[in-house]
This record gives sequence, C-alpha cells and structure tokens, in this order.
Amino acid sequence: MVNIRNLDPSASPLDHYGSELRRLREEAGLTQGQLGDIIFCAGSLVGQIETARKVPTRAFSDRVDAALVTGGVFSRLVGLVLRSQLPTWFQAYAEMEANAAYLSTYQAQVVYGLLQTEAYARAVLAADRPSNLDELVAARLERQRILTRSCPPALWVVLDEGVLLRQVGGRGVMREQLLYLLSLRDRQWVQIQVLPFVTGEHSATRGSFNLLRFDSDPDLFYAESYDIGHMTANPQVIKERSVGYARLQADALSLEDSSALIARVLEERYGHHPGPDGCAVA
Repeated sequence: MVNIRNLDPSASPLDHYGSELRRLREEAGLTQGQLGDIIFCAGSLVGQIETARKVPTRAFSDRVDAALVTGGVFSRLVGLVLRSQLPTWFQAYAEMEANAAYLSTYQAQVVYGLLQTEAYARAVLAADRPSNLDELVAARLERQRILTRSCPPALWVVLDEGVLLRQVGGRGVMREQLLYLLSLRDRQWVQIQVLPFVTGEHSATRGSFNLLRFDSDPDLFYAESYDIGHMTANPQVIKERSVGYARLQADALSLEDSSALIARVLEERYGHHPGPDGCAVA
C-alpha cells in the first residue's frame, strides 16, 4: 500500500499546492502515473510534489493546468510557492518589488537579480553552496516575470564597471550575460548605465541599494547585508538616497556609452562583437 503523507494546506504555499494537486488529480480519476504520462514526467515526480517534497516549476504547473482543465489554478499558485523559497528575510522585499511602479538600483558586485540570466543566477547563488539551489534559481527567475507583464515597472539600473569585469560562472556564462544586457537596449522600461572606475569616489561607496516607488504608497529604500535586508520608508533616508542616486546617474556613463562599454568588454574579453540588436556576429 502506498504511504500517503497528509498535508496541512494552511502550513505553506507548497503544502497548499500539493494538497490541491492531489485533490484535483483524484477528482479527475487519474493515478499519479497516469497524470505523469499526460504531462510527460514521472509519476514519482507528481507524488513528490503532492507530498511537498519537491518544488514545482512553472512549466510543470502550466502542463497540469492543461491536463486537469483547472482554469490556471496551478499557474497562479506556483508564483506563491516559488516566492516562499526565497530567504525569509528577503520575501517582504520581493513582495514590494513586485508591486512597485518604478525601481532604481545601484549594483556594486553583480548584475541586478531581475536582469540575470539563468546560468549567471545559478553561479551567483551557488557561491554559498545552498542545499536548495534549484529552488532559489527558480525563485529568482520567477521574480523577473514582472518585467514581461503587460504593465511592467520602469527599471533604472546603474552597474559598477567592476560588475562587467568580474567573471561569474566562467567565460560562457559571462558572454551570455553581457549579450543579454545588450539585448535590453530596446526595452522601453529598462535603462542601464555603467559607473566607470574613473569616477573615483561616489555617492554609493557604502554599497548596493534599491529605491522603490509606488503609485499610491510611500517610497521605499532597501539595502542588505550578508543575511538580512533593511527596508525603510523614512522620509529623510528616501530624500538622501534619492539625491545620492541622481548623483550616481550623473556620474555614470550615458545610456549609449554604457552600451558601448558593455560591448567593448564583451569583444575584448570574449571575442564577440555584438551587432545592433545585441546579437553576436563573427
């Protein structure tokens, strides 16, 4: 007899997802193996997700919705599930990020999470050797969906020049990441500037930070240390950091010169010359 693990749907988004998957599968009169055959995966995977032992992907959720004709139940739930895989201290920020109308960020070490390729994100997150690396990568990619929705936030990114030169994940990963940054030049709501080394001292020498603006809520400032995030709507902090960010933008290269620098790093370090659309040409 199969040992069925009873779930408390209110315990977590993952438990709720698993409970709903089992309920709707049984209502459809399907075994785990039969559902697996329909959605092209092993029945054991269905069982692991139903018992909250494995985190579902968005692709899995889309296929289950189609197979069980749920009207998009699992495609909606999976966002909550993936967000719950983020570090507890980061989840509140992720919620605010998803609701912001305007995001501005300065990044001193790595490419901003919303602009990372999957391979780059995996390399960054793997540095701390987490046991749930796949889930963390999936959660980061899920965050990026806000940039492709029908009404995305405006995103302004200032990257320190060191971000372009630090090889994360190896040559292939960095080549792909730099090409992706160049491909964003035609995105209406994404703007990328590079703060060059020649700037010297600047208004963000304390490190990376984000500013979030909302349609009807107070602005937020966010910064983080090794294992904690700090978020505040203190008007004085918002005022000081907003002025500081404006100074960063003024010190940074123009949008056009920033793209040119990214392209030059790509060509000089990785032997790729990007065309006008950001794609590599021989």
